[in-house]
Amino acid sequence: MTEISQNDIHQVTARALERHGALPWIADAVAAAVTEAEATGNRICGLYYLESYCQQLQSGRVKGDVEPAVTRPRPGVVQVDGRMGFAQAAFLKGLPVALEAARDCGAVQFAVGHTHTCTSVGFFTGQIARAGMIGLGMTNASPIVAPPGGKTRVIGTNPIAFSVPDGHGGVAMQFDQSTSTVALGKITMAKAAGEPIPEGWAVDAQGRPTTDPDAALAGSLVSVGGYKGWGFGLMVELLAAGMTGSVTSRDVRPLKAPEGPPHDLGQFYLLIDPGASSEFFETVTKVAEAVAIDEEARMPGQGRVLADPVRVDPAAWELAQKLAV
Repeated sequence: MTEISQNDIHQVTARALERHGALPWIADAVAAAVTEAEATGNRICGLYYLESYCQQLQSGRVKGDVEPAVTRPRPGVVQVDGRMGFAQAAFLKGLPVALEAARDCGAVQFAVGHTHTCTSVGFFTGQIARAGMIGLGMTNASPIVAPPGGKTRVIGTNPIAFSVPDGHGGVAMQFDQSTSTVALGKITMAKAAGEPIPEGWAVDAQGRPTTDPDAALAGSLVSVGGYKGWGFGLMVELLAAGMTGSVTSRDVRPLKAPEGPPHDLGQFYLLIDPGASSEFFETVTKVAEAVAIDEEARMPGQGRVLADPVRVDPAAWELAQKLAV
């Protein structure tokens, strides 16, 4: 592994995106997400995607020069049309309006539609929490998960993220997890490493459990917790697609393919003002203290620190530098 500063990751990523057609402010928004992913060890959502971003900018599969359209059709509803651009840019434009609406109404639905994949949903809900609001976010993705007992891919990994403010500009709790047993990237990384996957992650094309990553990629992932996770995955599908006017998972083409139709994905967020309850932060403290009774236990995301310098894959960093020239 190679140690690189957050600043260098951000600058090289932004430069690569600009070189391939993104406006500076858009490149900066995407680079912030890539940098945070690398700094938290989430390599699947970091530099791993940069070459794809650059290729798709050049092919027009993602638009790097569009201005997202933000509207507030009702007091508690904020909508962003990403116009087939990057999700990070669309969210950035809509967040101030969504925060204002949440302060006005106590809660707001924030729908971001017609965008490129957003990768890590926690990147966005974390921003909501640091701005003082409770954030719940979700998105769908290309189809890879079959129903329990089935073998046909119906929905994506369809992640959910939840971030809670600490009342001091930080995050008291955060989780970001797929509704499948594992993210698809874990399978592809196991294949690249020539390693088997644990049983329970996936089924083959005939719907049989498998530990072979190739068979898993030809088959389907399974929902975490069986029917329970399947229900959450369907909830994400309905909200992320239905409330944003974006496509369902079955209509999403492979996310990293250099060419093809735009992703046209949606992200759905709920912003909740904790100030609506005088007891909220006291409750957060009580729950955190209860969790801490056991020495090794912790709240999700508690003590999360972004590394700087960051240990990155040397091959990914070399490629990033080439893309930036």
